[in-house]
Amino acid sequence: MRNRFEKFGLIGVGVVAGIALSLNYSASAEKEAAAPLPIEEMRAFTDVFGKIKSDYVEPVSDKKLITEAINGMLSGLDPHSAYLDADAFKELQISTQGEFGGLGIEVGMEDGLVKVVSPIEDTPAFHAGVKSGDLIFKLDDALVKGMTLNDAVKRMRGKPGSKITLTILRKNEPKPLVIVLTRAVIKTQSVKSKLADPGYGYIRVTQFQEHTGKNLAAAIESLYKQSNGSLSGLVLDLRNDPGGLLTGAVAVSAAFLPSDALVVYTEGRTEEAKMRLTTSPENYLRGEDKGDYLKNLPASVKNVPMVVLVNGGSASASEIVAGALQDHKRAIIMGTQSFGKGSVQTILPLSSSTAIKLTTARYYTPSGRSIQAKGIVPDIVAEDPATAAQDNAFRLREADLEHHLSNGQPEDKANSAKPASDQTSKPKDNGNAKPEVVEFGAKNDYQLNQALNLLKGMNILHSKP
Repeated sequence: MRNRFEKFGLIGVGVVAGIALSLNYSASAEKEAAAPLPIEEMRAFTDVFGKIKSDYVEPVSDKKLITEAINGMLSGLDPHSAYLDADAFKELQISTQGEFGGLGIEVGMEDGLVKVVSPIEDTPAFHAGVKSGDLIFKLDDALVKGMTLNDAVKRMRGKPGSKITLTILRKNEPKPLVIVLTRAVIKTQSVKSKLADPGYGYIRVTQFQEHTGKNLAAAIESLYKQSNGSLSGLVLDLRNDPGGLLTGAVAVSAAFLPSDALVVYTEGRTEEAKMRLTTSPENYLRGEDKGDYLKNLPASVKNVPMVVLVNGGSASASEIVAGALQDHKRAIIMGTQSFGKGSVQTILPLSSSTAIKLTTARYYTPSGRSIQAKGIVPDIVAEDPATAAQDNAFRLREADLEHHLSNGQPEDKANSAKPASDQTSKPKDNGNAKPEVVEFGAKNDYQLNQALNLLKGMNILHSKP
């Protein structure tokens, strides 16, 4: 099971510019017998290839034509399948280790423009005010239209300290925004924690990386130590978490669920695309891990009252965690509907230096819900009234992406999950007042305060005879 699991490895959202590329490793597997090549379609391809070689206004290399043909085949399937050259594959690996160069934005492609999925916290793009849903149409003086996503990503990467100018189209803005960013080495702190109130822990997972499981275990132990050995409640914050390593998602789920509980399963056309991942250590420990880092956690972490915060930027691995904790009734999910990235990408080598990232399966929660293009619907819907209007204007989900993969379930089943209660706060009309900037985990974090109020109310109810 372990060897088979390691072949899949990683998950994520979109393609990343100075950010994590979503990926999954896979060795060669037994495939269905290859169907015969479509002769007529192949003839049309070779005819077009020949006409370009002979009649195009200037010479074009065979390599460029073949590469662009591969790009076209993959990009036409869904937003996450892509061709990886040597540089893209190398940076994809580096990104999952928590340190990489670039701007700090998660991106995809829409209508020939680069679309921002989410800025990563504490990065140049985040501090410059780049928003989810922004459309980048110029990189310095170069128009994005006509570039592949990999080409655009390469332009956004560069030497730390160098500058790049992004020209952005933003909804409800009358003219393009010009933002100058200074590239930096992006170091993301995967797990952040603190005591939000006496006896109430707060843990934020910003991205699922190689050491997220270990870092979570250390955070839990620290919170229990600060709280004299017990917690009255715990908030797990997965807002704007774009995903990352599948092992990290399983590890975070395993910290709070019983032994051998199902976390996620996948369904695809090949046998290797079908997995069932439980909280067993073999499904989250990596080769260099020495012992199970979750083994000695306080026993009460398995049943401490718990709220998980999600929003439209919670994707992939974070949706797997939220879905598992929701299905096992281990935690109350609060916030807004998540992104809906529920597909598996597998890295299939073409040569020693190139590969394709191909969508090979869908993710399902333990109860059988497909995450793809649907996301996780919170048990309690809660929006910050100070930022709800702005959030709704820039909200982007998997279902909004061009060529997105379908949910894979009948419509009635896919839409069967409804919020248990709707406590959505309507945004107040503040005229032209500038929206308040809210830092996740800060004192003015509305959703965190709502989660703490809920946990405190639960404790009051449980303490009554």
